[in-house]
This record gives sequence, structure tokens and C-alpha cells, in this order.
Amino acid sequence: MFKFWTSLRTYAWDVDGESEVMENPGYCSGSFDGLHHPSDDDDDEMVDIAGATLDFSTTDDVPPLSSADYNEYSSSSRAAGMNSSGPSKLVDPLEDPLPGLGTYEDFNTIDWVREKSKDRDRHREITNKSRQSTVALLHSISDAFSGWLLMLLVGLMAGALAGGIDIAAHWLTDLKEGICLIGFWFNHEHCCWTSNETTFQERDRCPQWQSWAELIAGTSEGASAYIVNYLMYVIWALLFSFLAVTLVRAFAPYACGSGIPEIKTILSGFIIRGYLGKWTLIIKTITLVLAVSSGLSLGKEGPLVHVACCCANILCHLFTKYRKNEAKRREVLSAAAAVGVSVAFGAPIGGVLFSLEEVSYYFPLKTLWRSFFAALVAAFTLRSINPFGNSRLVLFYVEFHAPWHLIELAPFILLGIFGGLWGALFIRANIAWCRRRKSTVLGHYPVVEVLVVAAMTAVLAYPNSYTRMSGAELISELFNDCSLLDSSQLCGYAQPVNMSETSTGNSLADRPAGAGLYTALWQLALALIFKMLMTVITFGMKVPSGLFIPSMAIGAIAGRLLGVGMEQLAYYNHNWLIFKGWCSPGADCITPGLYAMVGAAACLGGVTRMTVSLVVIMFELTGGLEYIVPLMAATMTSKWVADALGREGIYEAHIRLNGYPFLEPKEEFEHSSLAVDVMRPRRGDPALAVLTQDGMTVEEVETLVESTHYSGFPVVVSQESQRLVGFVLRRDLLISIDNARKRQDGIVGASLVAFTEHSPPQPPEAPPFLRLRSILDLSPFTVTDHTPMDITVDIFRKLGLRQCLVTHNGRLLGIITKKDILKHMAQIANRDPDSILFN
Repeated sequence: MFKFWTSLRTYAWDVDGESEVMENPGYCSGSFDGLHHPSDDDDDEMVDIAGATLDFSTTDDVPPLSSADYNEYSSSSRAAGMNSSGPSKLVDPLEDPLPGLGTYEDFNTIDWVREKSKDRDRHREITNKSRQSTVALLHSISDAFSGWLLMLLVGLMAGALAGGIDIAAHWLTDLKEGICLIGFWFNHEHCCWTSNETTFQERDRCPQWQSWAELIAGTSEGASAYIVNYLMYVIWALLFSFLAVTLVRAFAPYACGSGIPEIKTILSGFIIRGYLGKWTLIIKTITLVLAVSSGLSLGKEGPLVHVACCCANILCHLFTKYRKNEAKRREVLSAAAAVGVSVAFGAPIGGVLFSLEEVSYYFPLKTLWRSFFAALVAAFTLRSINPFGNSRLVLFYVEFHAPWHLIELAPFILLGIFGGLWGALFIRANIAWCRRRKSTVLGHYPVVEVLVVAAMTAVLAYPNSYTRMSGAELISELFNDCSLLDSSQLCGYAQPVNMSETSTGNSLADRPAGAGLYTALWQLALALIFKMLMTVITFGMKVPSGLFIPSMAIGAIAGRLLGVGMEQLAYYNHNWLIFKGWCSPGADCITPGLYAMVGAAACLGGVTRMTVSLVVIMFELTGGLEYIVPLMAATMTSKWVADALGREGIYEAHIRLNGYPFLEPKEEFEHSSLAVDVMRPRRGDPALAVLTQDGMTVEEVETLVESTHYSGFPVVVSQESQRLVGFVLRRDLLISIDNARKRQDGIVGASLVAFTEHSPPQPPEAPPFLRLRSILDLSPFTVTDHTPMDITVDIFRKLGLRQCLVTHNGRLLGIITKKDILKHMAQIANRDPDSILFN
């Protein structure tokens, strides 16, 4: 069987014969200051990111080929060569596995076909050996079980980290307002748990918890106390945000942002070394707590997906099957994405569907089962830690009891329209702001930007109780269904005149709005405007920042406002036709908290374009099967409206902004171009650099390799015929020639290089030839020059190709790379084709 050996590096054809260098300010979400190409034989890629130089050869990912390992191997190879039987002995460079052969360099795309072929060969070998001995059979069983063991470890590790993040973020958020005297490590709620001096009206007040005004000024009332608390709130917010951005900048530049755009790109086959490493995990975990606690308009749900994927990547190194195969590792990362959502929302099934719908590029059935198992383990671990002390996995778990009615579908669809409009507006505004950040001096001062935004957020948020509280607490407050014992301002209804209009069952009858509720409504309206503006400029800053919670908060505010309006409309107009028959006086007709939940789903759907997974996540949050139809109606409406205004979700927009080589599987290719229109070389370009199967010397091959920057070369029968034989990788070629010089006596610059199976005829006095057929891919993917590009794009998407050769009647004409397709699609969409920054 042929092995599919295709390129290690996306083939970059440049008219001037020079490598393309990515220049982009900033250091986060792929916004690198510079990507410096090393010399052709140097495998240590260095990336300078906003003053922090990262050496990706020392990260947790498998490095390409370190010089120490190679020198050690070369010396042993040379020693072995001395004991060989003379110059006539032919040495196959791949007789023994060479260090670095078949690995990938940084910022390159993996070859899915080759990786899957390698795994099939490995599995076939293990299966054959298992029939020969008991030890081999046990090894086969352990190999089959290793995937489930890895999923168990990922779930345990991610669940434990998520529990720690929740506890620490809750404590630091409360620390901005005061401190517990019996133990500074207690948050406000835990501090007052054991107190016997709390009252029902002021259940959050106890002597053990003191505000900063009580500690500093000795009083909790008056203007001086308010100013002291205000100043301490702002100071703590600035301190937390400063620590977060400084740690990210100094130790792990990849720890900023949401991480989901990069995870999607990595799962599609792209390699970003260090992005899922141990330093990124440590710093992202710490700074995520600090960023959430600072009060910035961001959430921790998106970054938790990044954290879970870091855990999976690190644990993959414990298992050879996943450490040495990039495609198998991406199956684990797909399951880890499901784990991240599972611990973020307490929604294991929603997490699996999120990974399938939104993140994963390749999701076989086996990955579905393992994702489900890992999400289950993570949710169980988080439940065992019980970070919120309420036996729930999230802070804003709610439970509604009143049914919804058919007439309410109209306001639910209205919320869907609002969510779609907001989603499209947010994406455009945020991308415009991020592009401005990249192209102006603003991007050169990330610390200043974070501090200014944190100061603005804290100063404007403190006077309004709904913006002062954390995003999760705000959502919990908005989802809440009022009861008789509820002291929230949102439950500030006037007492009904007729006392017979009281609660029935678990729910309260609709009541007229009181002064407290009116105050809450205008505060919520101001909070809606504040959240909208601050979320636009916060998402994409150089701190860990998720988008789920801010989007849900905006939708929940809009939904609660609409819900209260519908409730009052029904209360004062029972005799209207739309309310007759189901909303009688004294009945609980409208549940404002349900509207908040539907609005939250609509806005999150409008921003991310999630549908099925979002509905399941919201269903798992509420535990109410009867609310699936309202959620589906609002979510689908928001997607339709947002898609009508722009086809990209926020993550796809950021992928395009950062120039990642990502072929969107949901996007249709509708242009009628052919392969010959996209392939390189174009008319007027230099001829394609090729190798012949037996007519070139070692010196000629080395000269061709050194004079170009291509990552692979087609091999043809001869320069005249141009009949295609196969494809060889630059990296494999260099390693094999260097290895042969040291192991095979007599290999000199004049030695012929042969990619044929039989020895070519040569004079007796000629130096021995170098046979490199072992590194030749004899079955490169090819298309004819008249293949429609929509079929070619489908081949690239479904097979995960990096390049495809173009032929005409068996003669080689050119090559199409993934980058060529992305540039062609950008030109069709009237975008700058040079925005595809990565080679």
C-alpha cells in the first residue's frame, strides 16, 4: 500500500522567489509583530510577539528537530557507517526512522491523509502482532483503552481547574467590595453562612463581612462611605486588570483573547506551537480569574475551552499514539472543546454538540462517544467540587414552573430579531475596532489600553447595581422568577388591591409594577447601553476574554425589559382578544424570567451563529423541556436575521481578521473558475521548480533547494516530458541527503540522485548513486487543469489537503495550495488576497 507522504509545509509560490513574511502589529489572536524565517536548515522557529520572544522549539508540542538530538543521531550514524561493508553498500535513508523526518514546522498545516495513513499502518501492525504473543495482545488492549483513559484524565483535570477558577473568581469579585474578618479567603456568601445575625431583609449583611468603608472610614453610611467604596472598587479593578495583562505579555502572549478562533484553526490542521502549551495553560488560568474579577465586560466560558484544550494537549504526551500523530491529537482536542463548554455551563450534552457544530473540523463517531464521556467526567468533577455551594454547576441555574402560551411566540420571535440585529452589529463594530487596534498606535500599548478600558468600566459600572455585579450574577438575577420572599428590585411589585390575587401553586399572580420595579427598569436600560458599548471594545484585548456571558447578559436585559412590559400589558388588559381564554385576573400569565432566558439565547446565537448546541445548553441550564420551542424559535430567527446582514459569526470573522489559513466548511464556493485559473505558476511566472527521477546530482538538488523557499518539489520523469512521478518534501530531502553523506561512503556532490526503484546505468568509475525512493510520495493528489474549482475546494476541505498537483494528460502543469485557494476566495469576495498572512 502506498503511504501518502505530502508536504510538511504549505507550498508558497512567490513571483520574486522570496519567502513571504507576515507583518502584523500586536501579539494576540495571531496578531504577531513579525514572523522571521530562519535559514532553510534551521528548525527552530522564533516568533517575536510584542517584545516577548518565544522559542517554539522548547514548547510542550512535539518540536521539529532539535540540533542536539540530530547531532547525537548523526554521530551514532557515522560510527555505524564506519563499520559498514564499503562504498558499494546502498543505504536507505528511511531504513531506520530519522529524527525530524515526517514532523511539521511551526505555522504549517498538517497532512491529514498522511497522518491517517500512518495511524492505520500502526494499528494494522499492532493487530498483526497481537496474534503472536500474549504480551503483544496486552499491548493491543492497552492501546485500544488509552483513548478512554486519556479522556478520563482530560475530564478530571479540566473539571478541577474550572472549579478552582470559579471559586477564585467569586472570591476576588467580592474582594472589590469588602473582606471577611474571620478569614480573608472567604467570599461574601461563605462568610455570612455561619452567622446568626443576618436578617431576611438584609440577608447579605453580617458582622463578619465588612465593606472597605467600614474598615477604613469606620462607617457604612453617608457620602464618605460611598466614595471610599467607590475608590476601592476602581483600585481593585485596575490592579486585577494590570496583573492580567502584564502576566499575559510577559509569560504567555497566546493566553489572551477567547481562544476559540485559534482552536478552530488548530483543529482544521494548522500548527501554532506553544498555543496549547503548559505556560499558556498556567497563565491563562491565573489571568482568566483576574480578568473576570476586574469587572471587565467579558466572560470565562470561551477561555475555558482553551484551558481544556491545553489540558488535553499536555496529557497527549503521556500516550505515544497521540503524541506522534497530529490527526489523532486533534480528535482529542475536539473532545476537549466539548469538556470546556461542559464545565462552563454545566451542560455536557450541549458541550458535545458545541464541539460538533461550532469548533471541530473532523469529528468521527468515535470522537463523539469519547467527547460525551469526557464531558460527563468533567461535569461530575465540577459537581463534586461544588464551587457555588448550591449543588449546581453554574451560578445562574434557574427553574421555571409557569407554562408559555402560543401568543407569546410573537415576542419570542421579536427577541430573535433583536438578537440577530445585535449580533450583526456587534461583529461589524468589534472587527472594525480590532482592525483599528492593529493598524494604529493603539496596538503598540496593550497595557495602557487594558487599564484605560478597565478604568472606564469600573467608573461607569459602580453607580449602577446591575453593572457593578458580575456577569453571571446579573444573568442569575434576570433569569430569576419572582416569589413572595424575593427582595430583589426586579420583584418590586405593588401589592394587589384584592388580597385574593395571591400565589397559586409555585408561581405568583401577575401584579402591578411598583416604584422599585420602575427604578430597576431604567437602571437595566442604562446597563443595556453600557454593556453593548463596553463589550465591543473589550473583546479582543490582550487579556483572556470570553463572549458568552456578555452576549447572554445583553440579551437577558432586553428580554427582561420586554417580559415586564408584556406582564404589565396582560395585567391591565385582561379583556383584550389576545389574552382572553388563557390570562384571567389573578393568574400567572407571563414569566419575565423566561423572556430573559430566550433573549440571552437569541443574542448569543446572533453573535456566534450557534443553533442546536445553544438550544441544548439553555435547556440544560433551566431543566425545562417545555421551553425548547421558544428557544428554538428565537435562536433560529436570530441566525436568519444575522445571516441576512453578514454570513460570518464572530469567530469566523476573527479568523479572517488574523489571516489564519482556515477553509470554512459551511461556506459555499459559487464561482465558475477552473483549476487552471488558480494554480501556480501563472502566465509570466517562472517555470515550476521540479526534480527529475534519475538525472540530477546531489549538488544540483542541493542548489535547487537552497535557491528556493518551497516546502516540496514535484518529481518528473525528465525536464522534457514533465510526466509526473511523485512529490518529495524539502525537509525530508535535506535530512535524507545529510544523513546519506554521513552513513554511506562515497556520496559526493557528483553522485546521482535516483527516485527510481532500479539502479540507473552509470560508468564504473562514477560515484555511487543516492536512492531516495523511500521519501517519495508516489500517490500525490492530482486534478486535471479543467477540474471545476468548487470540486477542488471540496477535495481540500474533506481530505484536509495542503497542496494538489495539476496535470494535463499526465503532464505536470502546476500546483494549487491551500493558500492559493484562500487567496482566490478572498479575491472573489473583493477582499485583499494578501490578508492571508500565513504561508
